Amino acid sequence: MFLIVWLIVMIGYTSVVVVGLGPDFLKPFQKIVEDKGWPGQFGLDLLGFLLLTAFWIGWRHGSGLTGTTLALVVVSGGMIGVSIYLLIAIARCRGDIRSLLLGQDRARDA
Repeated sequence: MFLIVWLIVMIGYTSVVVVGLGPDFLKPFQKIVEDKGWPGQFGLDLLGFLLLTAFWIGWRHGSGLTGTTLALVVVSGGMIGVSIYLLIAIARCRGDIRSLLLGQDRARDA
């Protein structure tokens, strides 16, 4: 339920930001990191979580072309992409946490 609510919140908030400021998030992100303040620290911390998520998604899918591509696409969407990915993965795993964390192939072999 949290993922669905958060996905709706993020889509709404992101839509307002894109309409008001445009879709370019890289320049503002770079600027706040270069300024070396708390907003930059928060942004860099978030980037770390996104990169960790990308590595996990790639690994979960076997780290081949499919896993790498999926990781890049999902993480490029930030929490919107990660929420959608997790909602689909949870549905496909039918509540099996081992399959969710390891991927279905690794979970079968474990």
